[in-house]
Amino acid sequence: MIIRRGFLFYKFFNIRLFFFLLFHNYDLLVSNDLDTLLPNSLISKLKRLPLVYDSHEYFTGVPEIQNRPFVKWVWKSIEKSIFPGLKNVMTVSEPIASLYEKMYHVRPQVIRNFSRKATDIISCTHQELHISSSDFLVIIQGTGINIDKGAEELIEAINISSGVALLIVGSGDVLPQLKQRVRELKLGNQVKFIQQVSWEILMRYTKSADIGMCIEKDTNLNYRFSLPNKLFDYISAGIPVIASDLSETGKIIREYKCGLIINRVTPEDISSAISELKNNPVLLSELRRNAVMASEKLNWETESEKVKEFYNKILICR
Repeated sequence: MIIRRGFLFYKFFNIRLFFFLLFHNYDLLVSNDLDTLLPNSLISKLKRLPLVYDSHEYFTGVPEIQNRPFVKWVWKSIEKSIFPGLKNVMTVSEPIASLYEKMYHVRPQVIRNFSRKATDIISCTHQELHISSSDFLVIIQGTGINIDKGAEELIEAINISSGVALLIVGSGDVLPQLKQRVRELKLGNQVKFIQQVSWEILMRYTKSADIGMCIEKDTNLNYRFSLPNKLFDYISAGIPVIASDLSETGKIIREYKCGLIINRVTPEDISSAISELKNNPVLLSELRRNAVMASEKLNWETESEKVKEFYNKILICR
């Protein structure tokens, strides 16, 4: 890739992808999100191949493009021109499926991003993590630790909390700012940054934590209707969740009683929820048990059967 960032990156990427697809042979095309849909759609028509659109988020609702009207218009135009003609679409939550159905009269199949079962994975020790054995350990993780996901407020919450340590595992746009703020607050002994790792290693870190954080802000439709992967990683690890009160996340927490919901994503509210679980071992144990029970239903081993059925129907129709 000659250009590696910005709008021109996507333009160049789509041109390269078109010619790559054009000169190779396939039985099936799968477009993973809107930024690959245009070349896949063109090749699907040229070669008369079935196309699957796997919309793993509400792309035109992501915060990164809300204040960039031209960029948003381009992506929305691509979506409007292609989506109504799609036959095989999947997405990650019922509200996102309903949005697409209302706009384009195409109802996607909902496949939720549940985690695999993690019963055989052994957690890290506090000693391995260079964290005091007496510290209450909090984790926030994922490949999208980005703007409006509450990580900035979480750092401030750790600063006003006592006996609490934080693991930040993964990658994202706001990591440089988070690291700078940790240096300013001199929280190096309490906050540990770990780069993106394989899922198996990630789950070792996750299982070592006392609670997991899922505190996206209600600033855009994508976050409001999303079901973050980390939510199901926490459930698979059998740890309680502190979550913001968003549509789908809140529904899972309330239905399975596996965590606490905060009304506002502020340092004070986050710190208060952490303290509530830290100082109430009975409640913490109850939420742990509920998370373990939830993982028996909310796992990829079960959900993946829907994926197999989805693709089998496409291949049979061919």
